[in-house]
Amino acid sequence: MRKIALGAFALTAAFDVQTTFAAELPRKGIQVQPVQSTITEETFQTLLVNKALEKLGYSVQSPREVDYNVAYTSIASGDATFMAVNWDPLHADQYQAAGGDAKFYRQGNYVEGAAQGYLIDKKTAEKYHITTIDQLKDPKLAKLFDANGDGKADLSSCTPGWGCEAVINHHLKAYGLSATVEHNQGNYAAIMADTISRYKEGKPILYYTWTPYWVSDVLVPGRDVVWLQVPFSSLPGEQKGISTKLPNGADYGFPVNSMRIVANKRWAEANPAAAKLFAIMKLPIADINAQNARMHQGEAQEADIERQTDGWIKAHQALFDGWVNTAAAAAK
Repeated sequence: MRKIALGAFALTAAFDVQTTFAAELPRKGIQVQPVQSTITEETFQTLLVNKALEKLGYSVQSPREVDYNVAYTSIASGDATFMAVNWDPLHADQYQAAGGDAKFYRQGNYVEGAAQGYLIDKKTAEKYHITTIDQLKDPKLAKLFDANGDGKADLSSCTPGWGCEAVINHHLKAYGLSATVEHNQGNYAAIMADTISRYKEGKPILYYTWTPYWVSDVLVPGRDVVWLQVPFSSLPGEQKGISTKLPNGADYGFPVNSMRIVANKRWAEANPAAAKLFAIMKLPIADINAQNARMHQGEAQEADIERQTDGWIKAHQALFDGWVNTAAAAAK
């Protein structure tokens, strides 16, 4: 997908005008500027919201791809309108740093049940009885995952600036892994492509991932890889004190997240139809996984994602129309 650097969108003046006439003309002709992360697999969620907004009469601009930090500050300042992939609570620090509830409108959970964590290949896990990440404090076990010859385990990890970066750095210290595990960062898709190649060569792998994302359709948990647990819950910043333990007692180090639609608060208050829409839309995580899998299989161009989004709407037309009608009623 074409990436466009975020600049001044020249929406500030328009924003002020929109506020003035919002009460009498709540939808028609009002501009909306979506932003999303540089993860193309999150485009589907954004486009679905865009298409619902268009049905309400809003003039929706093409999404701008930016880093999460820029997305939050841009929405808070009014230079952008909304983002459909606010990971809660993973992005808590970024959300608060940009102004929190005073600057943002955030109601409802768009997507629920998003998991994250660390995985290793099943063959190595079973051979060496590795079940928890802190076992890699043992230099002998850590060396099994050494991909560059420095003696440390190489953890294939997230792009700098993502919410997972701070959590992983915190975990390495909290679980005593700084001396034996290397946090390899960069372009996540490229790093994972290399990780998958090593797996296909029969080499041990250690990586971080999340759902929904295509990686778990290629390296299937339980078949190819296994999730590693952590010895205890430990999170940094705004997430400090949150338990990551699941009801079944398992602890993978990250709380189960929701993806929420976060919008400029002032704009949302002036546009009750859009605000209602943001609050009521719900997208099953299994549908995102299925769409992401199609992208990984080669249908990843802008036109492909547009077609996939239209296909989802057609298959769920009554639900989609219900969102639009309920949102439209809120403007009255």
